[in-house]
This record gives sequence, structure tokens and C-alpha cells, in this order.
Amino acid sequence: MSADGSKRKRQRGKGDHPAAGTPARGKTVKEIAAAANVSVATVSRALQRPEIVSETTRQHIHEVVKRLGYTPNAQARNLRTARTRLIVALLPDIANPFFSEVIRGIEQVAHESGYSVLLGETQSSLVREQAYADMVAARQADGIITMSPRVPAIPIQGRLPVVNACEYVKDSQISSVYVDNVAAADTAVDYLVTLGHRDIAFIAGPPSSPICVDRELGYQRALQRAGIAADPALAAVGDFSIEAGERAIELLLSRGQPFSAVFCSNDEMAIGAMRALSSHGLCVPEDVSVVGFDDIRFARYTWPALTTIAQPKNALGREATTMLIELLNDVAVPPRKRVLSADLVVRGSTAPRSLKRG
Repeated sequence: MSADGSKRKRQRGKGDHPAAGTPARGKTVKEIAAAANVSVATVSRALQRPEIVSETTRQHIHEVVKRLGYTPNAQARNLRTARTRLIVALLPDIANPFFSEVIRGIEQVAHESGYSVLLGETQSSLVREQAYADMVAARQADGIITMSPRVPAIPIQGRLPVVNACEYVKDSQISSVYVDNVAAADTAVDYLVTLGHRDIAFIAGPPSSPICVDRELGYQRALQRAGIAADPALAAVGDFSIEAGERAIELLLSRGQPFSAVFCSNDEMAIGAMRALSSHGLCVPEDVSVVGFDDIRFARYTWPALTTIAQPKNALGREATTMLIELLNDVAVPPRKRVLSADLVVRGSTAPRSLKRG
């Protein structure tokens, strides 16, 4: 016999011999649940997330576990339930400063809860969105916060670990947090009406976005309440960029229809609008008042400082992350829609309608 063969023979224990029989089958979580008269999910939570289970239930389950000699199969448990402690935050345009404060709120709550955040810029691409969603299906991430009006398909059973922030989604099973865009836009335009403006132009955002549709509804509602007919010649559409605001003003001026104020669907387009008005020799607010939407950081530093609707950006991110972590801890948490307040911030870009305009 070779030296290696002799060594293997010496190392072979008695329990390795077939005559020693096979070990007794271990108890399963299902058997523990039946013995404790609770659900399998409750047993899993008591063993993996004991802080979310009542003390009485937790003690009862641990007594049953001890009595039956249950030993968790760590490898199998990890394959089924282990968390990556990673959240994916999907945003359409990382260059849009509006999202910076939302992301900060997401990061704050994630860090406090022991999670990391992976930012995914989608540029509104379905392919990109799906690539990030596939990470959840492959257990490379635990859940998604999406800041677009779509929910990517995730081929898993049960509730999708997804929360929607800022935008709207139609799925009633998806928790969402946003502001009332109709009411906020109505407030902005109504303020211009109280300043005496009646020829109020509107620069809309992408019509594919539900929040942009709602901001237009708010604009129209305020005009209607004031007895002002909406004029199609005073409407333009942009893509939320500064350049889009400039182009919209160029289009509005080319139509020859006078206006004394303009309401923009976001601050970047409002900044572009002010720049274009200035290039045509028009003063803000003496000749044209301008109102934006979002209250991005740069809004207070424009000249004049921009009057705008302030969204609670940090709170939107914090609430979305809180919702997602609640869902990850307990899939039985019911979906909810939370609407946060948005307030008008008056700065230097608005003033009463100039009498010299006739």
C-alpha cells in the first residue's frame, strides 16, 4: 500500500463507514412553524430579524427550536433569504440637480439602516431599467427605488421590492411618495394672477411624464378659476433642460403673442427662460415675471433669484427609502401612497404686472 493510501486509511473515521449509518434528518423551518403554531414567515423573522417580532412570540419560537433541536442550514438560508444590503436608486438623468437632494435623502436613511445605494442613470431607457431590475431577481440587490413613471419587471414571486419616488405609477401594489403637482402648479399660477398677470405663458415638461400632465392641469385650473381662457399660442414643451427653456422662449416670442409672465414646469427651464428673455432685452421681472418648479439649489442664486415651487426633495428620498426598508423587513406591509406638501417660495423673479404693457 502506498504512503498516501495508508494516510487516508488512518484518517477515515468510524462515522465514515457505511455500517455506521446516516445522520438523523434535521428539523425544517416548516416543522418548527407547525410545532409552534405560527407561520413559516414568522419563524424566519424570529430567527433572522428578531427585533421585528414580539418578545412573547420570539421566546415561544426559540423554546420550540431548542426542544426540537433545530439547527438552521446556513448555506440554504443564505441562498434563499440573505440580503446584499444594497438598494438600487434609478433616476432618469443624473445631471438634473433636482435629484441630488432626493438622492441625499435616500443615502441618509440607507446608511442609518445599514444599506448601501447603487445609483443607476437610465436616460429613460427600458433596457437600462431592466438591467438593474435583473440585479434584484439575481439577488445582487435587495430592492429598487425608481424615480420614473415605470416599474421594471422583476420575475420573482410575491410583492415587488420596489418603491416609487417623485413620479406616479399606476400599480396600486407599489408604494409611492410624491407631491400634489396639480395643486402646486395651481398655486404658482394663481400667485401670478394675484399680481395682475393675465397673459401667462406655460413651458411644459415631457408629455409622457404624469407629473408634467398634472402641472399643466394645475396651470389650466388656475386660469379657468380666474376666468382666463388658455391660449395655445402661449404654450411650449421642453425636456426639463436649461436649453429647452431658452428654445421655448424663442418659440413663444416668434409667435408674436404678448405675455407678461411665464410658468415653467421645472427650475432649469425657468433659468433658461430668464436667459433667453434677457438676450431679447426683456427684464425679469419688470417686463416678464418667471416662476419655476422644484426649488433646486441654483434657484436662489440666479439674478434675479427665482420664484418657484419648493418640493421637499430630501424628504422624498428619506420617505421612499423608509418605505422600501419596511417592505424588505415585512412583505405583509400594505402598499401606501404618501403625498408631501410643496410650497411657493417668492423671490425676485416675480412682480406685479407692469402698467406700461397696457
